[in-house]
Amino acid sequence: MKLKFCGAAGTTTGSQHLLEINGKRILLDCGLYQGSRKDAYEINCCFPHYDPAGVDIVILSHAHIDHSGNLPNLAKKGFTGTIYSTHATRDLCQIMLRDSARIQESDIRWVNKHRVRKGLEKVEPLYNEQDAERCLRQFVTMSYDRPIPIADGVELTFVDAGHILGSAQIVLDIKDQADGMKKRFLFSGDVGRGDSEVLRDPVAVDNVDFVLMESTYGGREHEAPPGFDKHFAEVIKEAAKRGGKILIPAFAVERTQKLLYVLNELFLANELPHIPVFVDSPLAVSATEIYRLHPDSFNEEVYEALFEKQNPFGFEDLTLIRSVKGSKSLNELEGVSIIISASGMCEAGRILHHLRNNIEDSRNTILFVGYCAERTLGRRIRDGAKDVNILGDTFHVKAHIEIVDSFSGHADHSELVDYFNRIRGNKTQTWLIHGEPDSASALQSALSETKHNVSVGKLGSEVTF
Repeated sequence: MKLKFCGAAGTTTGSQHLLEINGKRILLDCGLYQGSRKDAYEINCCFPHYDPAGVDIVILSHAHIDHSGNLPNLAKKGFTGTIYSTHATRDLCQIMLRDSARIQESDIRWVNKHRVRKGLEKVEPLYNEQDAERCLRQFVTMSYDRPIPIADGVELTFVDAGHILGSAQIVLDIKDQADGMKKRFLFSGDVGRGDSEVLRDPVAVDNVDFVLMESTYGGREHEAPPGFDKHFAEVIKEAAKRGGKILIPAFAVERTQKLLYVLNELFLANELPHIPVFVDSPLAVSATEIYRLHPDSFNEEVYEALFEKQNPFGFEDLTLIRSVKGSKSLNELEGVSIIISASGMCEAGRILHHLRNNIEDSRNTILFVGYCAERTLGRRIRDGAKDVNILGDTFHVKAHIEIVDSFSGHADHSELVDYFNRIRGNKTQTWLIHGEPDSASALQSALSETKHNVSVGKLGSEVTF
């Protein structure tokens, strides 16, 4: 058996890991690399570490674009095999891959304007909406904990990862024809924190021989534990006293739905006064509708709520907005309201227009509930910038800036160590991926103290086991 690190090795983006087992080439995830526009286009376009037509099977851990986003291009370049995922992952990919295609086409139109001015040839988007739709035809979906054979001597089981709706750890039970040995291989995907307001906890896997594990938050701890709802409520109440709007930049998938659930619970418990809530993101609206269709991913409390009381993703004071007209109408709102809008890092989407219209009003609040990468607009606002550029114009930051860090869907350093320790079996070899170099190194040091053999995957390298 061989494992080649084809993406998300030395970085947290572009997850792609190629296994060769019993003559079959199995790709774990096929995510978009996200970096500088030039580098990203060249890496995503060309699949430098393998031939897409030579891949037999893809197994997808979850729907986030850094794990699924290059699937349409893979199929476009010659992959004709099956893509295995959970039911919820496929449903989310249906909206997310099409949304990604629209972003690709929009970005390329902007790039080509500048290329034409410089006398350069136009470039094509990685894929279009039709490519995304055709790719979806190759999906075969499975429930958690239902092993099925996918190749000669290879059996696949999805185990809940607790990260986003439908997220899975990938377990491969293998009878290796090269040495006649039985082996169990675990790919963690992205690991959730546990104690989520909405989702089930990550499940510990038994009898594991080889581990491919994410290291996103290696060496870093979240500022607050999951479920820190009272602190969130206090921030909202203080913001409401000022009488303005509360803008919450949030990722369309997972973060928005978690916010809706927590807000509904706080309203029902009278921890918050009833405040109009608006979700202004077409993708978030579609994702929220999909959440309602997959109760199998929810923890017991949310599962019971879906059947016994008011829908936690569709409460009375909630308005879901798809249209541009509806989005613009929010500018005319008077009084206190909560507006949840993508993107979470304030780099694109409708949140930019809300920031333009509200960031210079001291009555308003901008509440961050997730990580913002360096050099993003969200990060500059979070870090206390006095002036920021939004869509070409400079604005003075007069709105109150608040941060609540308990909503992250990623396990932090201590939670990753706990996750590893709960995996049972020999754990003969562990490879760390999906982490910046410092994060992977910090987690490697911590896990090596358990006397297990832990190394960091290097992009383009290959190991035999």
